[in-house]
Amino acid sequence: MKRALMEILACPIDKHHPLDLLVFEEKDEIVEGVIICPGCHRWYPIRDEIPEMLPDELRKDVEDLPFLKKWKEQFPEGIVKNGKPFNLKG
Repeated sequence: MKRALMEILACPIDKHHPLDLLVFEEKDEIVEGVIICPGCHRWYPIRDEIPEMLPDELRKDVEDLPFLKKWKEQFPEGIVKNGKPFNLKG
């Protein structure tokens, strides 16, 4: 994903803009990272240079929870414990 894309992205749920970006791996483009909506506390993974900004009903915990666990040390604590639609609370 190119960083410039962040200028036009908005949360698909609450339409908040701007969104926060955390980069975990970057080469020519962002390979892995996360986009966080500060409005509704949803997080959207960036995997293989593709931002996955799907609504909650189309997301799968079997895909998103392993991503969250893999990068939990880089995620903000509030997202790890209370992020939507998935978190590691409890």
